[in-house]
Amino acid sequence: MKQPVIGVLGSHSALDVCRGAKDEGFKTLVITQKGRGKTYSDYYKSCPSTSSGRPSVGCVDEVIELEKFADILKPKVQEKLIKENCIFIPHRSFEVYINDYDAIERRFKIPIFGNRFLLRYEERTQKPNQYDLLQKAQIKFPKIFKKPSEIDRLVIVKAQQKKVSFERGFFFASTPKEFDTESKKRIESGLFTKEGLENAVIEEFIVGTPVNFNYFYSSVYNRLELVGTDTRRQTNLDGFLRLPAPQQIEALKHIEITFKEMGHTAVTLPESLLEEAFAIGERFVKVTQKEVTPGLIGPFALQALIRPIFPELEIVVYDVSPRMPGSPGISATPYSSYLYGESISMGRRIAMEIKEGIKKNKLSQVIT
Repeated sequence: MKQPVIGVLGSHSALDVCRGAKDEGFKTLVITQKGRGKTYSDYYKSCPSTSSGRPSVGCVDEVIELEKFADILKPKVQEKLIKENCIFIPHRSFEVYINDYDAIERRFKIPIFGNRFLLRYEERTQKPNQYDLLQKAQIKFPKIFKKPSEIDRLVIVKAQQKKVSFERGFFFASTPKEFDTESKKRIESGLFTKEGLENAVIEEFIVGTPVNFNYFYSSVYNRLELVGTDTRRQTNLDGFLRLPAPQQIEALKHIEITFKEMGHTAVTLPESLLEEAFAIGERFVKVTQKEVTPGLIGPFALQALIRPIFPELEIVVYDVSPRMPGSPGISATPYSSYLYGESISMGRRIAMEIKEGIKKNKLSQVIT
């Protein structure tokens, strides 16, 4: 059998995937969009060691440039990937740039590491969705309000943006009147459309410590692993929170708070929370195995808030990522090293699983 090439769309966490694949001996291939490929074709391109003593550097062996990311669905592009014996690693950018889950499930003929049929459950506007899976797994998540008139506490409103349809915008409200006022402001500013707000998710705002639990479910070993934990850095929210309260009030007259993700930082947990973290992960895996055959394969994340419910701490999950998480820094936390004796990135953990799948003749268990 020809050694597989690990392929990924050039965005989100592609370098994490490629570095991990190279560390495990695989060749790597990145599919980019015109004008967005220099990171992969120049700065992180693989260069072997030389006779002059320069060490091997980089992690991207081959780059395929397309006019737009969605062209990956074109037959000629897929034929090349099949010829390369590509195993494709999906991430969030793959979902949003293709913007067609039917196409991902039926027209994308490349073997995907993970469960391609689970990707659509990330979208809150479809049914069933991640909330249904969380409910069946008996995992706590914020109360969802079906309509603005039901609002009786502080909520966060999540709606698709007008100009960048794959990005969500957010605002807060604590009463139906406040919802109407804030909605009107954002329609007038061009952030949302009226139709977009009609389909918005209105979610109870949980006051707690944000922690992303980044898991890996091994289909080869039937084992759940906690690879790492992190929290998000968001703009311009982070800068706003650094202001004293009087300046925050003044700033709100001139700016709108946004939650666009700019990066992640490592966090650790009290060991007393680890058992519960594994328990909710295991319940989520079991539910996906029942509801979306063959269930979770490989990486996923439960994004949560930890709040005090005296005398205990409670994990409340507000978002699910049923694919490669977007935090390359999770190996900075110690949880994978507790298991493997060294810190493992999610990209490398994927490559390890593919390698074991080939070795044990179980590759069909880790791809769809």
